[in-house]
Amino acid sequence: MAVLAGCGQVPKATALGSNPPGFCGNLAGQAIHPNHIGLPSNGAKIDSAVLVTASTASTLERGPTPAATIVPALPARCKVLGHIAPVDPNAPPIHFQVNLPVAWNGRSVQYGGGGFNGVLITGEALVPAARYDQPGPLAQGYVTYGTDSGHQNKPGEPPQAFALNDEALVNFAHASYKKVRDVAVYLMKVSYGQGPRKLYFVGSSEGGREGLTMAQRYPKDFDGIFSRVPVIHWTGLQHAGLRDGLALTGAGWINPAQVKLVHEAVLGACDTADGVADGLVSDPVACRTRFDVNKLRCVGTPGDNCLTEAQIRAVQTLHSRLDLGVELANGLTSYPGRGPSGEGTPSFGPTGGWQAWWTGTQAPAFPPVQANGIAWFYGAGAIQYFYARNPNADLRSYRIQDHLPRAREVSALMDSTNPDLSAFRAAGGKLILLENLGDYAQSPYAGLEYHQAVVQRMGRATVDGFFKAFTAPNVDHVGTGGPANADLFPALVAWVEEGRAPTGLVLVEQDAKPPFAVKRSRPLCEWPQVPRYRAGDPNAAASFACLQ
Repeated sequence: MAVLAGCGQVPKATALGSNPPGFCGNLAGQAIHPNHIGLPSNGAKIDSAVLVTASTASTLERGPTPAATIVPALPARCKVLGHIAPVDPNAPPIHFQVNLPVAWNGRSVQYGGGGFNGVLITGEALVPAARYDQPGPLAQGYVTYGTDSGHQNKPGEPPQAFALNDEALVNFAHASYKKVRDVAVYLMKVSYGQGPRKLYFVGSSEGGREGLTMAQRYPKDFDGIFSRVPVIHWTGLQHAGLRDGLALTGAGWINPAQVKLVHEAVLGACDTADGVADGLVSDPVACRTRFDVNKLRCVGTPGDNCLTEAQIRAVQTLHSRLDLGVELANGLTSYPGRGPSGEGTPSFGPTGGWQAWWTGTQAPAFPPVQANGIAWFYGAGAIQYFYARNPNADLRSYRIQDHLPRAREVSALMDSTNPDLSAFRAAGGKLILLENLGDYAQSPYAGLEYHQAVVQRMGRATVDGFFKAFTAPNVDHVGTGGPANADLFPALVAWVEEGRAPTGLVLVEQDAKPPFAVKRSRPLCEWPQVPRYRAGDPNAAASFACLQ
């Protein structure tokens, strides 16, 4: 097997554009020496390299999220598939895809994953929260790439099972993204004769956590990072998923009709607080004092038009902060509650509102089943495989105090909560955080509290120069429930390359089919400001101002 420039040598400049078919085809089968990867591995191999012709944009009938139904236009490119060999022979390899456009703009974008990963991220999709009518990075000439994070989902196996292998867990936590980044940079040097001028990372949910992890652990590796709805305080989230799921067991479960009841009660209490009745809760923090779940208590025979005592306690549990009772990485001891707003957001595929993320279509089962809420399915499995390290652990009797050394070990690996971003700032890095305030996959307040922790550590003026936190009111984890998309990636690029801080951005709610008509818009407000109606068309962002 040939080795691409072994022992740290960069090969002589080779232009992919001068002979695309021949150059791309010659990459297949090549090996990349471990010296080119900044963390321990047994090197990488390119399994295939195929020149792919340009394609036009299209849409799919179905997808797990609205954005996933959109197939953006793609340019002529060399599609490289490969894997990085583990150090532990029992650990899975790290698979990657690198897309090398024939016409390169000198930049790159790494895409983060989702859930527990285990599925190859292709780097061919729109970036998180992108407007549907805008081209993706690959079409703009960026090299794009992604990974499965170092394990592969298997039919009939829980998605958390990989965590029983230590190297696979470290790869999932942080190492795989760094390793794949290094491989991608090396391939750019080989293909274009130089490395990228600017490197960006974009990710949503688990991918958002990965982006924050890169800023914290590898502060010199990326110039700009966009983190959307990150599962940032990972240990707290999984334990909150367990707590909130257990609250629904027995008489606590809330059926779909009752979810709708709560949703309408929240709107009745909070919809017009921003000055207009539009089906959106713009200020969920203030809504906490306006909405009283006790007013839905059943009087007489329980039914779909009221909540029992057990159901009220379940809602109060979801809304309340989880006191973990122990100190985890970076001194955190609790996890913020979720809601109110977005309880009845209609499901798009498997996602949307309480029914998708929390209540499911049936009460939590032991072991969890697909009909349960995603948070229970994910959180319960994480407790068993990550913390208890016992697939048969009794979820009803689990206590974090009984697994404290392991919980702290996982927290140190997985929780992207280090508020010291001084090295990232010193390297010139820029970071944008977007939280969707109707999110029940994770608490949006975890990310906002992290931003505040960075402010407390580094000072407001300093943080404003490199780290911005924005919110999308009423929007759920995947971008439904209200205006959710904005030109955030272009804003990040302008901040990194032109020094223009992101201001005056607009959130839009669009049809997910051409011509991607904008149904309504709101200003994208920097937290803690929220949009408040002033005058004019209630569907237009210009009619609102960002105020506290």
